[in-house]
Amino acid sequence: MIYVKNSEEIQRMRVACQITRDTLNLVEEKIRAGMTTKELDKIAYDYITACGAKPGFLGLYGFPGTCCISINEEVVHGFPSSRVIQDGDIVSVDVGAFKNGFNGDAARTFCVGNVEPETRRLVEVTKQSFFEGIKDICVGSAIGDIGYQVQTYAESNGFSVVREMTGHGIGRKLHEDPEVRNYGKRGTGIRLREGMTLAVEPMINMGGYQVDIDGWKCVTRDGKPSAHYENTIVITANGVEILTL
Repeated sequence: MIYVKNSEEIQRMRVACQITRDTLNLVEEKIRAGMTTKELDKIAYDYITACGAKPGFLGLYGFPGTCCISINEEVVHGFPSSRVIQDGDIVSVDVGAFKNGFNGDAARTFCVGNVEPETRRLVEVTKQSFFEGIKDICVGSAIGDIGYQVQTYAESNGFSVVREMTGHGIGRKLHEDPEVRNYGKRGTGIRLREGMTLAVEPMINMGGYQVDIDGWKCVTRDGKPSAHYENTIVITANGVEILTL
């Protein structure tokens, strides 16, 4: 079932989304080579709880951290651990905050130190593919238009789109209907309605789109880097509002 939000509910979501946004801004400020992913996770935990919110991921489906922290060939769902972030890594951080009964969800991929130029380009194309995905989206658009636009942009830049992982609806629950694919055909799927809230999250690979999944762990099959960029959006009468920017 798809839950359409009213203006009061969207306003409550804005609070959770702003905390999510600010958490990622803090992570960007603090991330550095030599720190562990668990140290980075604690920075996010401390900030979210200081805001009077709860980490949206912690304990969800048994997940052990505040953030999914995934490095290089890891696509998503990396556990915070004693792994040390190295110069030249790209680090994808996916985080959510829950407050006033609603969730926010967003992700960024950060370049740490001396990252290879083509890997930096992957990160930038992944980010831009999000904006291409929501470009001209409005009430009445087909949800498949988002995936079509993400895929077209990513592939035109020589990269590939992960199939197994998708975006999703979001609201009182972190994961709601509908599924939001990052690939597909224009004009397909449900039509978007005012008040629908979605987490749109391109996951783009430098090499092939195939991934291997073992429990939580999701990595590129060819071992090449992957990047992730996500925001929570709401469909409005005027188009799209990005709640986590």
